Amino acid sequence: MANYIGDLRKEIGTRPIIMVGAGVMVFNKEEHLLLQLRSDTNDWGLPGGAMELGETFEETAKRELYEETGLVADDLTFVDLLSGEHLYYKYPNKDEVYNVIGLYETNSVTGNINMLDGESKDVKYFSMNQLPSNIQKVSGIMIEAFKKKQSS
Repeated sequence: MANYIGDLRKEIGTRPIIMVGAGVMVFNKEEHLLLQLRSDTNDWGLPGGAMELGETFEETAKRELYEETGLVADDLTFVDLLSGEHLYYKYPNKDEVYNVIGLYETNSVTGNINMLDGESKDVKYFSMNQLPSNIQKVSGIMIEAFKKKQSS
């Protein structure tokens, strides 16, 4: 499988890069939000990740959702394109990124929850009114962007 960011990191180390990716907000019938407990930071986040060469935002979103949860998105609705200094993130391994994120939502997924890539310790749905307190920074920004779009 391709790993553009991993290959790039071999050349430049941990220096800051612009990382393009996608995140997915999956809602069940009760309108609860799917979050994953990340294995690298032990906080909750949205499924998503970095774009591979040649992918569209939608392809990235669907691939990452499947790799991290085992679920297949039947359709995606575009929410927002997020970028800026507030999306700077330093990973536990010291890699630095400025994220550019295509944010999507769906309430149409098939399959069974199955963590396939080792990035998740747990995956579960939460009420939007009772989200866990330990939400990963960038995922928190995406959730707030979604709420803002919903209220406008």
